[in-house]
Amino acid sequence: MTERKQIPDPTLLRMCRYLRILERYSEPTISSAAIAEAAGVNAAQVRKDLSFFGEFGQPGVGYHTKELLASLKRMMGLDEELKVIVVGAGALGSALINYPGFENRGFRIVAVFDNNPAKIGHRLRGYEIMPFDRLKETVADLNVDIGIIAVPRVSAQEVADAMIAAGITGIVNFAPVTLKVPDDVVVRGVDLTLQLETLAYYLQD
Repeated sequence: MTERKQIPDPTLLRMCRYLRILERYSEPTISSAAIAEAAGVNAAQVRKDLSFFGEFGQPGVGYHTKELLASLKRMMGLDEELKVIVVGAGALGSALINYPGFENRGFRIVAVFDNNPAKIGHRLRGYEIMPFDRLKETVADLNVDIGIIAVPRVSAQEVADAMIAAGITGIVNFAPVTLKVPDDVVVRGVDLTLQLETLAYYLQD
């Protein structure tokens, strides 16, 4: 199988869309044309994307829906539950913790951290908010896979450094700042303001 790091990000994003399409599809087989129509791309793009992960489908038959779904989940690393921590129990962190969609997709939040004494010890959707200095031991105890940063930009690098020191190699960063991380750490940035500013361009008369 091709190493995940060699697969372009746009392809991986489309693969996630294909997974959702396959999960909703009720027929035993599905064609690349049907996937393409639902995903808003062309059939050649679907076949090219799938070729990164191996050979699938049969001419004249298409893809066996359940088999393709299971294979893609396995190859994307989504066939097992992934444990997630959130650092930052403010408005954004609280919204993320209360969002039920993560668990539906196999991502289970297992711990929440903050450095505000007024918040530590309180519960948020059943999670006790823990002090930031307990992050390393908690990551080790719970075997955490992914860390979410939901703190102000001035604190984001410190949080990322702590996550990396604890052994986390996958980070989602909601702070509007570019993090400096080692080559073996993968960071995905989510800048909501940037998306709104980009949208504003298209709304001009």
